Amino acid sequence: MAFYTLWIIALGLSMDAFAVAISKGLAMRSFCWKQGLIIALCFGCFQAMMPFIGYVLGSQFSAMIQNWDHWVAFILLLLIGTNMIREGFTDEGEEQILEIINVKRLLTLGLATSVDALAVGISFAFLHVNIIEAVWVIGFTTFMISFIGVKSGHFLGKKFKSKAEIFGGLILMIMGVKVLFEHGVFAF
Repeated sequence: MAFYTLWIIALGLSMDAFAVAISKGLAMRSFCWKQGLIIALCFGCFQAMMPFIGYVLGSQFSAMIQNWDHWVAFILLLLIGTNMIREGFTDEGEEQILEIINVKRLLTLGLATSVDALAVGISFAFLHVNIIEAVWVIGFTTFMISFIGVKSGHFLGKKFKSKAEIFGGLILMIMGVKVLFEHGVFAF
């Protein structure tokens, strides 16, 4: 997988964390660098850890489904992207944030925003992606995007949260179609 493609996937995966980081920033009366860094670090670590776990799980099955692994990757990316777009159009995930840093809630949010990265990690196993490079790129990108989300959430308000979800979903769906092109599915 090309390095730029990995960065694009990392950007798409980070949009869930970005949206939640915006909501955390909204709850700040005044911006606190330490809290912003803790939130970004939590999301970045979860986003880095989950593809690795998915990769290990996917590696166990990749030999069995090698002839149609690109379809598995496409379907996973399509489903994740569709779900992110759906979440971008609904407000069901909204919650009133009483505390900025509540460890239990922050860890739960970190896990919740990284489940899609687990599925992407499974597809990485089928595509034989360098997982160490992928983990670093996804974790770093999510850390930076999450910090930007906290900072911008503090200043910009709620209007960009849903747009980030929709944008991230579209990116993942496009990358799924790109996987099919790379495997010659649309060769004429």
